[in-house]
Amino acid sequence: MKISPISFTLKNGNTAYLQSPELSDAPELCTYLERTAAETEYVLRYPEECKMSLEQEERFITNVLSSDFDMMAVCKVNGRIAGNCHLMMNNRIKTRHRASVAIALYREYWNLGIGTRMFEMMIEIAKQKGIEQLELEYIEGNVRGEALYKKMGFETVSFKPNAIRLKDGKSLKEYFMVKTL
Repeated sequence: MKISPISFTLKNGNTAYLQSPELSDAPELCTYLERTAAETEYVLRYPEECKMSLEQEERFITNVLSSDFDMMAVCKVNGRIAGNCHLMMNNRIKTRHRASVAIALYREYWNLGIGTRMFEMMIEIAKQKGIEQLELEYIEGNVRGEALYKKMGFETVSFKPNAIRLKDGKSLKEYFMVKTL
């Protein structure tokens, strides 16, 4: 699904743009996935698990742009990708009212209002598509993420114990949150 570009002002005064990814973004997105995974332990993959070929990333972008049930946006600041968000809508009759959301930002762009604006956009698109419930999961200890999700109206409804196993053997819970639209 393609979205119309949205511009907004960041807390630091810079202008940011939310837009559908373009095939020309594929090389930068390949690097982005690996780097954001290295900047925090609160994403589901380690950096070495994020290696995608240029062809794989281009195929992913093409599939998202042509899908009626998938929306991805990148946030660009000064022509550079600062983060992305993904809205994945279910297409089966029994679950068509639900969608999952995901978001990630480079650390240098945290606390500038990008995450809030991404969620506002995903919520608006979900409502337009008839979605009644948004869902997300986050890893134990991600207090910044949890605060954003609560701010956007998500409520914790359950958790999976020992859902995440870090390389050092430490186990973490994965929390499940829901927002009714």
